[in-house]
Amino acid sequence: MKRLLILLSFLFILISQAVAASDNSLYVESPRGLPNTPHLLGLPNDEGPTVVSAAFHLLDISEINDEAETFQFTGLLTLRWKDERSAFDPEKENVQEKVYQGNYQFNEMSPAWYPQVFLVNMSGMFESHGVILRIQPDGTSTLTEMINAVAECDFDMRRYPFDAQRLEAVFGILGFDSSEVVLKIAPALADTIRDSEQISQWQLLDIQHVEQKKGLHLGSAQKAPSSKFIVRVDVKRKPFYVVRLAIIPLALIVILSWSIFWMERSSLGDRISVSFVGILTAVTYQLMISDALPHISYYTFMHGFINFSFLIMCVAALMNIVVGTYDKHGKALIGDKVDYRCRWVFPLVYMGLVLIVVLATFLF
Repeated sequence: MKRLLILLSFLFILISQAVAASDNSLYVESPRGLPNTPHLLGLPNDEGPTVVSAAFHLLDISEINDEAETFQFTGLLTLRWKDERSAFDPEKENVQEKVYQGNYQFNEMSPAWYPQVFLVNMSGMFESHGVILRIQPDGTSTLTEMINAVAECDFDMRRYPFDAQRLEAVFGILGFDSSEVVLKIAPALADTIRDSEQISQWQLLDIQHVEQKKGLHLGSAQKAPSSKFIVRVDVKRKPFYVVRLAIIPLALIVILSWSIFWMERSSLGDRISVSFVGILTAVTYQLMISDALPHISYYTFMHGFINFSFLIMCVAALMNIVVGTYDKHGKALIGDKVDYRCRWVFPLVYMGLVLIVVLATFLF
């Protein structure tokens, strides 16, 4: 019995030493002098910042939300860097390029360090649908992943529906400051505008990549600013939908409301009825198109146009009372002069108010 216990104890010691030796083989001395650091998981460059070439290939912008000031996009994020520790001999490995594709191979099998890039101005959703890592014999690594996300940015809607917006997707390095990892735009990988790009109700003007060496603190150990790069997409709204739905019909309602100045001054009731029908029609029309207009607190060209159109119809209704008062007191000629002058004063005032709104919106 004692011999059996001694034998089991001896076997247990041998097994423990073998397991410890196999675990220690996965660890090497860190380039920064830190023992027991997993192989290839430290920064590739110990003398200066690791340069990561970055580019984003835009595939689609599925939605632009005016009220929430967000946009949803899909694209390919490409990162390229060099890690000499990942270099290999093609003849020995019997491959010209190591490829790790899919989440399992990338997360479980690839041993190399890689930059973790995320969307700084993310707004609720960030999904990665696929990932592929390619490693060249000299250690040059290229990481490509498809991203579907919602980003938040500042919209300037003062010129709505003739506005143009700059959509920005800000990508940053997580956990490393600009002295450790620097993002640089890769000219060969940078996106260019394509005529085939189509965005509902918007026209795509330009796509730019902008790099910034100093951005927000993104979890670096030194709590210093991290490097980031920005994908800027310039778009312009196609205004015909709003013009057809709101501007042209409302302008016609205002013009038709001026027909009261050609009606008999004695028919005050009919004139007031026509004016209030126009006002109620405009109010009903505003309620109908309210969902199509942006729900924002500041004034836009569209809000100014609607408010001035409503105001000019209210003033026209008041002129009926003025003309009726002159007619009641036997001053019919003065009432006729008021009607005659209103026939050209109201169109000029209306055009002047619209011009003021246009100048205030587009020049200031």
